[in-house]
Amino acid sequence: MSRDAVEAARWFGKAAEQGDLNAQYNLGVLYDHGIGVAQNDTEALKWYRKSAEQGYAPAETNLGGMYDHGRAVPLDHAEALRWYRKAAEQGLAPAQFNLGAMYYNGQGVAQDTTEAMNWCRKAAEQGFAMAQNDLGQMYVDGPVEDYAEAVKWFRKAADQGNADGQLNLGLRYENGEGVPQNYAEAMKWYRLAADNGKPGAMYGIALMYDNGTGVAQDFGEAINWYRKAAAQGFPPAESNLGLMYQSGKGVPQDYAEAANWYRKAAEQGLPTAQTNLGNLYSGGRGVPLDRVHAYMWLSMAAARGDPNAEKIQQLVAKAMTQAEITEAQRLAVEWKPGAAH
Repeated sequence: MSRDAVEAARWFGKAAEQGDLNAQYNLGVLYDHGIGVAQNDTEALKWYRKSAEQGYAPAETNLGGMYDHGRAVPLDHAEALRWYRKAAEQGLAPAQFNLGAMYYNGQGVAQDTTEAMNWCRKAAEQGFAMAQNDLGQMYVDGPVEDYAEAVKWFRKAADQGNADGQLNLGLRYENGEGVPQNYAEAMKWYRLAADNGKPGAMYGIALMYDNGTGVAQDFGEAINWYRKAAAQGFPPAESNLGLMYQSGKGVPQDYAEAANWYRKAAEQGLPTAQTNLGNLYSGGRGVPLDRVHAYMWLSMAAARGDPNAEKIQQLVAKAMTQAEITEAQRLAVEWKPGAAH
């Protein structure tokens, strides 16, 4: 803990005790993040509240955040909304963004996309990059689909270095949504987002190399980027890495390694990975032959809408007794992540 930070905390503490709202807020921030003092949510809450009760918008926002995440108080979305609104009505962009998110998700208030867009736009027009990205996403998801408007806001966020905006702008260029399709531009924005740590962008780059979209097909590069995204636990990348090992594309064929990657994605609920893992169990490839667990994974994938799962499940069922099917169904219902299957 630096001497300067400790000294700053001491002086903020003196001013805060005398009722200075800026000092109260700053002392709350120091306790919130453990700067110059031991991290303490209760103390952070106390000082945010004192400042917020004097109408200081940043403190109102942070106090709302404490209620929003249940830190030092019971989680209370309605109370979070109340404090976010106070700050938002003073024009503070982060509070406007948070208030928009509450309306969008129906937390502490009835879900209302129009109000969500209204508050998100207020923050976006002040240059708040997270709001710009989310406003763009609202134009993609509806209720009024407008890809050109979405691209406008994604670009504003992306130009500020916002990784989500960069990823979303890359997606629009790849798919030709709101802009002319341009794979070079898609790759450019994916790489920027990947440099900022976005696994979805790493996955997008991998797919382009895997399929030869806008670049020469290169399974080695595809593997490289799938692996980067998979290292962050991104299920589609884990599943596709499994597929590369199963098919021997860019790596020596290795069913056990395929099963390993399918399992990682399957345990996060990805239906295609659950189907592929079930299929390996049904044939004893990379895992012991086990029709009960094959049927279990296929049942879970079918329930999540994978169109191939039910067909394979029916074939597997022909080699099973009714008792085995009943056991597989029980396992599917009782399954929890991390179970040894």
